[in-house]
Amino acid sequence: MISRDTDWDGVRLHVVTGKGGTGKTTVAAAMALALASAGRKVLLIEVEGRQGIARLFDAPPLPYDERKIALGLGTRGEGGDVYALAVDPEGALLDYLAMFYNLRRAGTALTKLGVVDFATTIAPGLSDVLVTGKATEATRRRTRPGAKDSPHTYDAVVMDAPPTGRIGRFLNVSTEVSDLAKVGPIRTHADTVAKVIRSPQTAVHFVTTLEEMPVQETLDGLAELRALTGGAIAAGGVFVNMVRATMLDKDELAAAAGGTLDVAALATGLKLAGIGDEQTLAADLAVELKEHALQVRLQDRARETIRTAGRPSYELPMLTDGVDLAGLYELAAALREQGAA
Repeated sequence: MISRDTDWDGVRLHVVTGKGGTGKTTVAAAMALALASAGRKVLLIEVEGRQGIARLFDAPPLPYDERKIALGLGTRGEGGDVYALAVDPEGALLDYLAMFYNLRRAGTALTKLGVVDFATTIAPGLSDVLVTGKATEATRRRTRPGAKDSPHTYDAVVMDAPPTGRIGRFLNVSTEVSDLAKVGPIRTHADTVAKVIRSPQTAVHFVTTLEEMPVQETLDGLAELRALTGGAIAAGGVFVNMVRATMLDKDELAAAAGGTLDVAALATGLKLAGIGDEQTLAADLAVELKEHALQVRLQDRARETIRTAGRPSYELPMLTDGVDLAGLYELAAALREQGAA
């Protein structure tokens, strides 16, 4: 296996969150592809039941089962494997009952009776413990169960987590269950989950776009994570998604924003290109360029705000043809080039 340095060496569980509409599922998928290089095996987990991962990879809906979904980023056969899993509280409860009580068959009967819905209603934190428990179990799993000297089954796990607004409570599992069970298997399970999530092998990454509301929600999410956990759960990087390319240089942007572009020169250029009605088109183009320049200024302000968070940041381009598998590999390559994976 080829070793390499990244900004997150030592991190094995990558939790990806973000405001709705910022593309957190897309970024999680791209990160899994980027991590699955040099023969590495990566598990991509979805926890919200939206089947967003299946749609991204143009695959059938994911069952509660780990299955290979793509080859990782690589050349000349150097890519690894990306597996995917859609986690739900019911399936996670069956795993829990099988691990602690050897009661998978009985657990299946209980789920048919609605016991899972009842339990998670009276103890909302239990659902998050069960779901995060599956992610941490996959992170800890060895190729030979119980043999600490054997390799991990997965080199990394990427979790497409809930939105920024509830990520702190979702991950702060030990507090959520403290009133539910003081002792016993449930408490043991929760403590095991918390131990992994609060360790250096876990990082919580935030996805945003260069817009005021997503940027502010990212800063709020980082602050909430620190406040709820006292810094015990490590904040990761800020992934700026859907960044539009700048079409003008610095001086041209200033002229466009100030409305001082040489419209006559634009018209001449259009005429030389064989485009008719160049005067009208030049005037319209000047308006469009002014809007573009003002948008670039807003993006630059958003970048400065992101820098105040003091976290590593990475930029992913806007995919003009939409997000498909080829686009995911393009984003994965951008992450690798910037040292994010």
